[in-house]
Parts: sequence; C-alpha cells; structure tokens
Amino acid sequence: MVVLSAPSMFEQAFLPFIGEMGCQGLCDPIDQCVKHCVSSAVSQCFPGQNVDARYDYELLPSRKPKFLAQTAAHASGAAFYYQKSDVSDQPWGTKKIFGVCVHPSFGGWFAIRALLVFGDVTVGSEMVQPVPSDCVPSRDGRIQLLEAFNFHWQDWSYRNIVQPVQTYSQKQRDYFSTPPAQRSDLLKSWGFLPEESDPDTTSDKWIQKNGHG
Repeated sequence: MVVLSAPSMFEQAFLPFIGEMGCQGLCDPIDQCVKHCVSSAVSQCFPGQNVDARYDYELLPSRKPKFLAQTAAHASGAAFYYQKSDVSDQPWGTKKIFGVCVHPSFGGWFAIRALLVFGDVTVGSEMVQPVPSDCVPSRDGRIQLLEAFNFHWQDWSYRNIVQPVQTYSQKQRDYFSTPPAQRSDLLKSWGFLPEESDPDTTSDKWIQKNGHG
C-alpha cells in the first residue's frame, strides 16, 4: 500500500504536529510528522498485523532508497509515472531527463510518503494490479511536463499539468521554497516553534532535503 499526502496535509497535519510536538532532534520535521501520522494510522487500522512501514526518506546502508517511491506509486495505480521512455520520438537525445508522477486529481500537488508492506497477507490470482490514470496522454503534454519538471521545477508549473482539485497554500509554498536549513526560523516566525528550539542545521537531513514536498 502506497501512502500519499494531499495538499491539505500541511495545514491539517503538519502545522498542528509542529505546534504540539515541536521538532525533535535532527530529523526533518516533515519526515517526523509523516512517521507519526503513518505509525498512528497503522496502529489504529491494522492492530496486531505485521506491517512494515518504509518511508520515502529512508535509505539502505548502500545509500539507496528503501523503496522506489514513484515506481511504487505507478505500480499501485495511485499516480502515473511519466518518464522519458513514455515520449515517442523524444527530443532530448542522450540528455538525462528525470521522470515525475502525476495524480489524476492533484496533478503534481502531492507527495509520496511511505510504502506499507503487509507481511502476513497473501493474494491469489484474482488480485488484479490497478492501472494508473494516464492523465497526460499526448506527446506534447508529456514533453511539456518533463521539461517543466526538469528545467523549471522552481516555478511549480509542472504541478498544474492537469487541473488540480486542490493545490498547496501560499504558506506551504513558502515553506518548501525556503532552504531546508532556514525552515526552523520560518516556523518560529509563524509561532510554531519556540525561540529556543533550534534543530542542528548542520544535519545532513536538514540541509540536503529536496526543496519541494
């Protein structure tokens, strides 16, 4: 099971979490919030079951991710993972082009947060893999999407490749546009962290996190 966060997660889960719990230790506060919410939901919804929760920020000893988030989202049917190979007669030659997931309702205004693996669950041949919604079917649309994501991701435009039902609030955009090392100061200015709360901004997690959610 793939866990996504919708745009409303920021105001409905993250800010209340920070207001109540603060930022504990060196971990990125978004990661802390996600782990808290997912762990609580698993305990409530699947008591006694063997559920292995793997988070998008977790790495193996080899420094590879514990799971390929965008591939998992596509395989689960949650979002379509558009890649260079999905463009016929692609115009980029040998240039490296990174792929991106698009959700049929949220466009690019969402994030893939976790993968839940149910260790004691088996499925039979009747289990059918869901097919993700191809919401950017045209070649021109896919080129527009991939170029916006790879070359202009800071302007958020790739997220609007389909008409979304909800987008990030201005406060959420301000948070993710702020360099990670400065986000604690932003949270303090909003009144969500006490002045003495000062996560170690030399932490790899705090400094190296991607700027967008």
